[in-house]
Amino acid sequence: MKRTFIAIAAVLAASALSGCGGDANGKAKDDKAETAPIPVEVREPQLGEMVAVYSGTATLEADEEAVVVAKVGGEVKRILVEEGQNVRAGQVLAVLDGDQLRLQLAQSAANLRKLERDYQRNSDLYAKGLIASNAVDNVKSDLDALRASNDIAVLQLSYTEIRAPISGVVAERNIKVGNTIQPNTVVFKVTDLQPLLAYVHAPERELSQLAAGQPAQLGVDALPGQQFIGKIARVSPVIDPATGTFKLTVEVNDPTAKLKPGMFARIGVVYERRANALQIPRTAIVDNDGQATVFVVNKDKAEQRDIQTGLANAGTIEVIAGLAKGEKVVIVGQNGLKTGNIVRVVTLDAATDTETAKR
Repeated sequence: MKRTFIAIAAVLAASALSGCGGDANGKAKDDKAETAPIPVEVREPQLGEMVAVYSGTATLEADEEAVVVAKVGGEVKRILVEEGQNVRAGQVLAVLDGDQLRLQLAQSAANLRKLERDYQRNSDLYAKGLIASNAVDNVKSDLDALRASNDIAVLQLSYTEIRAPISGVVAERNIKVGNTIQPNTVVFKVTDLQPLLAYVHAPERELSQLAAGQPAQLGVDALPGQQFIGKIARVSPVIDPATGTFKLTVEVNDPTAKLKPGMFARIGVVYERRANALQIPRTAIVDNDGQATVFVVNKDKAEQRDIQTGLANAGTIEVIAGLAKGEKVVIVGQNGLKTGNIVRVVTLDAATDTETAKR
């Protein structure tokens, strides 16, 4: 039993010695790994224009659009415009058969002339004292009523010429020659394409940033790669309590007439602009308990530094304080870095090309 205990103790001692040697070797390897330079890619901050943009989406709508209805019934005799044609306010779009209204007007005009003669005759008789004044007054009342009826007949006949209520483009034609239509039948739709409007609903936190007159850029999926310039025409001062948003009315004029009502638009409103802003890629920023930081390479060593940021646009962000032009900011490889780490600056594109060539 004693011999067995001694043998076990010897084995444990050998194991302990072996373990200590392993730890020593591992520590040496770790020390060597810690002193190995960490490859990083760096970029110097750039000076340039920086803009703050609020982005939203909306469907384009016409500022003015009119549904044209027939004010009288009748047979369509002529159609003078087609869809897509520009028209001006008051232009005749179509003509209805007005024979019946024309005859009614002729009858009204004949009755009016007769009553005018009667009134003149009674006035002369009254002046001579041959009739009472109430006889003249009665004829005068009848004459006024008939004149109003005659004016209505003239107006009704004019309605056989269907006219454009606004200037714009004919968006729809709903009648054909020979159709017999009733009053209030929709016959045309006229749309004014200049300007077009987009109603954007922005969150209430943006209310203090956005104002009428600020420029906007619009792009539509139907016209990829093309940008159109607009502006904020109106800002609603009311917040919708259900959605927490307010309405922006963005106005755009398109002389080329490429934009159409109903197109889906992506809108960017520029609400602040700085000419010489110090910029770095947003990917360079490392969050440190809510504080924005970056790693700067100084004499082949990494230094973590707090910065103050400003405007952000696309993949870049403005640095207000904490960096200077000409410093080298780590943009790739910063995750896991610590202040004091030795780094080796590499260009990833070049490294990738070298690796590809070796293969």
